[in-house]
Amino acid sequence: MAVPARLCGDSALSAFELEFSGSIGRRRLPLGDVWSVRFEEAAPVRQFRWAKGGESFPGWYYAVTTADHVGYESWLERDRLVLLDRDPKVVGIASQPFWLHWHDGRESRRHAPDYFVRLADGRARVVDVRSADRLDERTADAFEATREACGAVGWEFEWADAPEPVFMANLRWLARYRRRRSGRPAEVASRLMDVFAEPLPLWTGAERAGDRLQVLPVLFHLLWSGRLNTDLESALLGTDSLVRAGRRSS
Repeated sequence: MAVPARLCGDSALSAFELEFSGSIGRRRLPLGDVWSVRFEEAAPVRQFRWAKGGESFPGWYYAVTTADHVGYESWLERDRLVLLDRDPKVVGIASQPFWLHWHDGRESRRHAPDYFVRLADGRARVVDVRSADRLDERTADAFEATREACGAVGWEFEWADAPEPVFMANLRWLARYRRRRSGRPAEVASRLMDVFAEPLPLWTGAERAGDRLQVLPVLFHLLWSGRLNTDLESALLGTDSLVRAGRRSS
């Protein structure tokens, strides 16, 4: 068990502490005092650095959701950012927004969750990313402690495993066209919505809408945004993929 039972419930509000960078500098306060902080705007509590020969692959991803760059430390974390960026329910994302401190009954522990997410309805979600085959006991304990801390203040907690590979490969491609400029000119987008009012193969519909060199970036942007739909889970996106207008269901 990650955390002794005495830390669960209301006692967790003081037993857990958060360390973060605020407007007046670095602070460390009980969880119950800071649960309302807008952590989706927080700076990372540690730097993203390349290490020669290291296993991590840090970088910065430009999220259209926030119109800003969000850090990641692995390809798996980058993939999760792509998924979050495309989720219409997500309105804010911050990477490694705080250190969570607690005592597990044997020693003092700390953990920096990968992402803090703000949802459109105001709810908060903390996300940790780790493939199941790399989830050791110590990391699992940290995730469980984070889950208990989140539960004490009404935040959601999500452990994100590796995504389904075909779906993720398709989203990586569409993410190239995530910026709003890819959806212009507006008249091309309008033509595409009319052309795909009924299902058509991607290549056929693109040809009907105009010059493919101009049309395809707009088409891919509309697929990214969900205004156009196709099956992204069963097969890689291709010229024969059936596309139709309409918001995706999730």
